[in-house]
Amino acid sequence: MSDVTTALREVEQKTNAALGAVEADGGASPVLTAVVREFARKADKALQSASNGHVRDAVFELEQAGDSAKAAAEADAGAGGATTKLVLDAHLAICMLKAELA
Repeated sequence: MSDVTTALREVEQKTNAALGAVEADGGASPVLTAVVREFARKADKALQSASNGHVRDAVFELEQAGDSAKAAAEADAGAGGATTKLVLDAHLAICMLKAELA
């Protein structure tokens, strides 16, 4: 398993944790839930793409989804602080991975 694949697995774990928190957060908006759900879906897709040798494109696509999730989390006044932190942590993880690839 490559280092990138390992890092993508860690990002996927963080996106799944963020999704679980958003879905359990009664104050989180449906928009935030949908955006974070898409972020988690893109993390799974990135892992599959990495195994097929399409790492760079997968990471860029995942980062875009992470940017959207970050913006939605910061804009959602109803989401709890712990929920927002998990979304921001997942976003930071993909940004750090992208920086390592650059």
